[in-house]
Amino acid sequence: MRIDLVTLVVADYDPAIAFFTGILGFELVEDAPSLTNDGRPKRWVVVRPPGAQTGILLARADGERQDAAVGDQVAGRVGFVRRGPPAAGRTGPAGASSESTTSTPSTGGWSTPAWSS
Repeated sequence: MRIDLVTLVVADYDPAIAFFTGILGFELVEDAPSLTNDGRPKRWVVVRPPGAQTGILLARADGERQDAAVGDQVAGRVGFVRRGPPAAGRTGPAGASSESTTSTPSTGGWSTPAWSS
């Protein structure tokens, strides 16, 4: 048994994809059109670290309750910790091994990540 996907509610797909692939070096595994339960268009977007089995399903917020969760899904706690070799082509703190990545919770879109090691 294993966990295949963990869902992360995001403000919009493309900035989230850019963050995970461009900043963290994750792979874009799936980006396919889909429909909500009531027939509205959405996307099925999955990213994961290279070589990992478990992925992150990026789910666009739908409604006020989900909008409020963007950037605060773990109530101010550390939600994800990336460990491993520096991401290829990265310089500065984001490329440091065993880095910790934190971002300030926000209510609209992706905030600028803060890096510490």
